[in-house]
Amino acid sequence: MKRLRRIVHRTVVMGLLSCACGSRPAIAAGTQTVTVESRTITVRIDRPFDKVYESLVDPANWNQWAFGLGRNIRRSQDGWMADSDGGVASVQFTPRNSFGVVDHTVIRPSGKSVYVPMRLIANGSGCELLFTLFREPSMSDAQFASAAGFVERDLNGLKRLLEK
Repeated sequence: MKRLRRIVHRTVVMGLLSCACGSRPAIAAGTQTVTVESRTITVRIDRPFDKVYESLVDPANWNQWAFGLGRNIRRSQDGWMADSDGGVASVQFTPRNSFGVVDHTVIRPSGKSVYVPMRLIANGSGCELLFTLFREPSMSDAQFASAAGFVERDLNGLKRLLEK
């Protein structure tokens, strides 16, 4: 059970870590050879699109709400990195853009890349954040559900923070 919890936590940390947006392009998807199950988790935020986007494009802000992300998210020579259970992960972020795309790629300490698509869209006077979680081949149903729960809790934390 402890090992399962650590695997789920590491998966969630790496997926969430890749959500931020910065100055380097994200690695394109396509390292998988088959289509995998995915779940898009959304949160409606009652704040203007531009205010929410400005918060998301600075990965240093993520330390305030993305508790599954890792510890000590910081800038490095090559972009961004964070401490994780498996060591230090590096993150490449989609460049700032006017479309609300905040995709990112996490390069785990093992060298495996995890691509995470994330979109912010206008919704009336507020916006909606969409996070797509891909199921990794080794994840059980329980692990996938747990990972989705971690993502949902963190996105709701962002909502609470920004709506204060």
